[in-house]
Amino acid sequence: MNLNLYGHAGQWLMVDCGVTFNSPLSPQYSDAGSSPNAEILAADPTFISQQKDNLCGIVITHAHEDHIGALPQLWQRFNCPVYTTPFTAEILRRKLSGLGLADKVPVIEVLSGATINIGPFCLHWLAITHSIPEPHALVIKTAAGTVFHTADWKMDASPITGRAFKSAAFKRLAQHNITAMVCDSTNALREGFSLSETDCHNALLQVVKAATGRVVVTGFSSNVGRLISLARIAAKTGRYLALLGRSLDNMVGAARATGYWPDELTIVDAGHIGYLPKEEVLVIATGSQGEPRAALNRLADDNHPLLLLEQGDLVIFSSIIIPGNEMLISRLVEKFNARNIQTLQSHDTELPIHVSGHPNRGELDLLYRWVQPQIAVPVHGEAAHLAANADVAKAAGVPQQLTGLNGDLFVLAPVPRLWPGFTKAGRIALIR
Repeated sequence: MNLNLYGHAGQWLMVDCGVTFNSPLSPQYSDAGSSPNAEILAADPTFISQQKDNLCGIVITHAHEDHIGALPQLWQRFNCPVYTTPFTAEILRRKLSGLGLADKVPVIEVLSGATINIGPFCLHWLAITHSIPEPHALVIKTAAGTVFHTADWKMDASPITGRAFKSAAFKRLAQHNITAMVCDSTNALREGFSLSETDCHNALLQVVKAATGRVVVTGFSSNVGRLISLARIAAKTGRYLALLGRSLDNMVGAARATGYWPDELTIVDAGHIGYLPKEEVLVIATGSQGEPRAALNRLADDNHPLLLLEQGDLVIFSSIIIPGNEMLISRLVEKFNARNIQTLQSHDTELPIHVSGHPNRGELDLLYRWVQPQIAVPVHGEAAHLAANADVAKAAGVPQQLTGLNGDLFVLAPVPRLWPGFTKAGRIALIR
């Protein structure tokens, strides 16, 4: 549910505009305009929509739902240009088309490595590694100071899509007198370094090779690298690959349109998959978080129109459990187990059948030491993650750490301070 605002010289720049699941663990947010029955929520944009004339642009760092998912529904409250890279622009235009807004929203494509001016902000797009094509960090320069906004990232030496992580560009940031580094905290409680997408490919290959029945893999639809890995695994194991879920079809279509899907990797029509021998079937299905209307839940209930699973088939969860979805996923697994359909979650095996797209403490430490910001601003996590990120920054020699809550104003220059409760930060429900 990322929505960040940077203010300078009387104007604002929005970075990302995403959604989150309506967590049953957070009932207090039902009083902030959301509904207990809504599947997804967005940050309440009232503060900036009430002064939209001062909003000079919206930047989307990458195409994950928690960074882009709310923009199509909320854009008419802002009515300003959107800046992003070609793959993310393709995803955004597809979303806008579904709402009849494709011709109304000015989407400006920015190439990786470009530097552009948006109002009083000068932005440099710095490629980084993550679990989707074209993830970017931002160097945001103003007359008052310079911010390094990491967005989502990790250090992946062998990603499936995009270039390997290289340290040189980030080490050079130390020469630019970075005022503040606004940094991803998702895995700040985990020691060491995150594993590569290639490690995940090898683990999934090992599991699929050993399977004798149909294999269904569920994960996050936006992880194009994981989808490519599974297509390669299907080819290596003599299986046909099919997709069950509209978001998967859309993501592969966008990857093909922008040149990220390898031409040699084929996907069969999902309508044929139910007629194939079970040992020749590999399916990717939506619904890793137990979403009631997703393909995986229909497979569990034995009422999917294109595929029926049976005893001896295997369902692999190549994903994490997002906090709040534990009960939904547990019920889903129980339904499969009751039918003697095997399930494999990441906590069931030592094999890395899922790897995170976010940095562990070792990666955080290195990046702080390379960039050498004056201030660390941990974001993207719960209170424990933010505190852990701040501890890493302090140990890495960052002089000041600012941690706060949604709605707080982080004054970065000329005198750094935290202004608690600067604006109300609620959640609103979105309809899909």
